Amino acid sequence: MEPAATTNHTATTTADPGAGEGAVTQLAPRGTLSDPEVLQHVPGHIIPILVREFDDFKSEAQQFLNGGTPEAEFIKFRLKQGVYGQRQSDVQMIRVKLPFGGVTAEQLDAFADVIEKYVPLRKGHVTTRQNIQVHHMPLMDVEKAIRELGEVGLSSREGCGNTMRNVTGDPWAGVATDELFDMTPYAAAYVRYFVRHPTTQAMPRKVKTAFDGSDAGRAISEIHDIAFRARVRPSDDPDNPGEIRGAQMLVGGGTSIMPRLAPVLYEFVGLDDGEYLKITEAVMRIFDRQEWLRVNRARARIKVFVDKFGIDELRRQVEEELQGDWVAERDFAVEHRLGLFDEQAPAAPVSAGSPNGDVSELERFRAANVAAQRQDGFVAVEVKIRRGDLSPEQLRGLARIMRDHTGAYARTTVQQNLVLRWVREESVYDVWQALREIGLGDPGSREIEDVVSCPGTDSCKLGITSSMGLNQAVGERLSEMAIEDPLARGIHIKISGCPNGCGQHHLGAIGFYGASIKVGEHTIPAYIPHVGGSFEGEGVAFGQRLKLRLPSKRIPDAVERWIRHYEADHTEGETWGSYIGRVGTAHLEAQVKDLSMPADFSIETMNQFIDWNRDVPFQVIRGEGECAV
Repeated sequence: MEPAATTNHTATTTADPGAGEGAVTQLAPRGTLSDPEVLQHVPGHIIPILVREFDDFKSEAQQFLNGGTPEAEFIKFRLKQGVYGQRQSDVQMIRVKLPFGGVTAEQLDAFADVIEKYVPLRKGHVTTRQNIQVHHMPLMDVEKAIRELGEVGLSSREGCGNTMRNVTGDPWAGVATDELFDMTPYAAAYVRYFVRHPTTQAMPRKVKTAFDGSDAGRAISEIHDIAFRARVRPSDDPDNPGEIRGAQMLVGGGTSIMPRLAPVLYEFVGLDDGEYLKITEAVMRIFDRQEWLRVNRARARIKVFVDKFGIDELRRQVEEELQGDWVAERDFAVEHRLGLFDEQAPAAPVSAGSPNGDVSELERFRAANVAAQRQDGFVAVEVKIRRGDLSPEQLRGLARIMRDHTGAYARTTVQQNLVLRWVREESVYDVWQALREIGLGDPGSREIEDVVSCPGTDSCKLGITSSMGLNQAVGERLSEMAIEDPLARGIHIKISGCPNGCGQHHLGAIGFYGASIKVGEHTIPAYIPHVGGSFEGEGVAFGQRLKLRLPSKRIPDAVERWIRHYEADHTEGETWGSYIGRVGTAHLEAQVKDLSMPADFSIETMNQFIDWNRDVPFQVIRGEGECAV
């Protein structure tokens, strides 16, 4: 859908009902729509842009650098603008929020421009929260970058801090064959209601939300602080018969050091009447008042409240909260906040390409990366992005493909990939060829070689190990193994550089989180493995932690042993999770026990004391994280 991307508008000022009481929305002068009614119908333009926030960031950053603002105070300010400190001094990470992963071709071009101008490593990173992050940016370049991204409707507002973080959703929403209905409009209204909302600016801890229209659970609702699953029920109004759209509401999920699956708060909350917004705000108000949670920010998520008091007690408090005077002061209507996106199908190609000698490769790509849409004649293509990293050339290449072969709109995924939607069936070969030209035509999205990881010590203050380096090493080993067993190919590997779990290692069929092994005065980078986690197909389940630590340089060997044993030993149709249930975790520990034995430090063993993609001996260097500031 291109009109919004090519129309120039002058800056205007409009009242925005989702920006909190009395908020004023100043829209950027280029590329950002000035009419809020039009804004509601443009994919990728969800969070209202406030020009004054860019001006404020510039002045606050300069004041901090001049010594006029204490660092602790400035950190809180920049986190609310989605700017996060790195383990490297004097550089920042910007976390750009993509609500439900939505991004336009114009926005990918803008990412490419900003990365070329301001990002030394020349790459953007797709996260497991469907954001795009850019790293290693000098502080005084940050204002320029967020201003330029804001001109195309992109926002980093509340991408960090104790706020409502990016709202995620099913990347196939609106085109999936199995969804009850498209939850995207309601997710958009939710974002617009809570961004800059006064109740959600300084909560005890961050809140992550997901929307899912299918029981397949592609948004992984269960691990979120708050989640909504599509539901319908018959109308009891004789004047308006038919079905009422609503959602099952879950509260209190999360991973990290205290993994919990979210229980159901309500089996049905209304969507079109805004009930889901009202109940969510009641939950946020209750959460915000829990001063005892603020004492230990590392353990201050909603799941801690639910774990201590139970979901029934939270429900009781919500019912009591809904009797407060504040309810009458709010506008919970969703009509003016909905994102009613009309993704327009591309025109039929004048002539579609066809394979010449590489039919088997194309069919492999079709089988692994292409899924039929519920709209006849169209498919969605999942682009496999190694380690979630995209160069400016790849970003621009994807934008061209989107303009030529899709509705010029795509969505990122929790697997750090990108879904191209509304591709005509006859254009799949042309799309594949175009992806190959920019290095993104590999088959196997969401298969075993599609390894997920967080940035780890590449940038994160809390990182212990080089999870990105291990991702590359494991991916290369898996490619060398040339695995053909369909069941083995369905194994997902997820890596986190520390126990906090940004790589979602709890959900990996094989998962690892960064640790260390002390050997005298020296330290070996290591990982603690989990096995049997799942997030699709077999449902959401946390993996079981194995009783060993594996040196980082031996992880590829351990993965190969486990996979080869599974290939040789599993019964017909026996999934990895069922196999673990049958043989037990002790069996898997025994298969790699010798690999867990630390080596003595010497010239011959020096390599084990150096982490992946590093050239100096390993040290555990952890700064003070800012997530809980």
